[in-house]
Amino acid sequence: MTPEIDLLVNPCSGRGRAAVTAVRLKERLREAGANVRVLVGHSAADSRRLARLSAADRPRALVAVGGDGLVHQAVQGVTGTGVPLAVVPTGTGNDIARAFGRPGRSVRDTAAAILAGRTRAADAVRLRLDDGTERYFLSVLACGFDARVNERVNGFRFGVGRAGYVVGLLAELRSFTPTDFTVEVDGRRIEEPGILVAVGNTSAYGGGMHICPDAVPDDGLLDVVFLRAAPLARFVRLFPLVFSGGHTGLDQVVVERGRSVTIRGQAGAAYADGERIGPPPLVCDVVPGAVEMLDLTS
Repeated sequence: MTPEIDLLVNPCSGRGRAAVTAVRLKERLREAGANVRVLVGHSAADSRRLARLSAADRPRALVAVGGDGLVHQAVQGVTGTGVPLAVVPTGTGNDIARAFGRPGRSVRDTAAAILAGRTRAADAVRLRLDDGTERYFLSVLACGFDARVNERVNGFRFGVGRAGYVVGLLAELRSFTPTDFTVEVDGRRIEEPGILVAVGNTSAYGGGMHICPDAVPDDGLLDVVFLRAAPLARFVRLFPLVFSGGHTGLDQVVVERGRSVTIRGQAGAAYADGERIGPPPLVCDVVPGAVEMLDLTS
């Protein structure tokens, strides 16, 4: 039976690198005997719509060719459907691709892995917003200081990743004040001023910052990291520890694990998978094994 493969592409990702990669991957898959459909999203909403249409058609796989933002839209389509999701990273951060294994170095290897169809079940996180809508995310939700940095970074004309995030961080420091958070993790409550809250299904965001270093995407649990209010000068000194995950041993950091997390507080918009979500209150519930991730490692 001829395999049906859908490529969901953000042609602007990686300054056009996604479009080039998608063309080469399409050609290689077709040479291997697959029927390939290329779906080009012209906005986040359009990509999300195309992902849902793809999942409804039950292809052998939906392959997201882009960055974490595009993967986030693909997740809205495939969660709970059993349609395997593959990630071919061409963005700046690519934290989701790192969490699930980067593809082989060549397009030939990537195409072969897609057709081999090796999968692993991964948890997704159902996010309930105050307006009654729901979204799913696969990596990390950020609320507070780091989300406000994201707001700044998204307005930059240059690429993000580590360098862009650090520039945004320094800019945000000039006006930031802590938030009075209430965070509930399986009924356990944290109620105090804080700098940020992160809810992790995987460990990293922002191009390799391991905010939730012990998060595992298939254990049925969410890792919660809460950074207590402290002088921002101290925060700046400690910030580099996030790249190694060493921050979780500090007295200023509270780490919890659970299946359900509720965040309240006037913290501004939260971000999940690097995509703007909306302000608290937010409810995050783990959905075990909700996404079949294709293994593209060679």
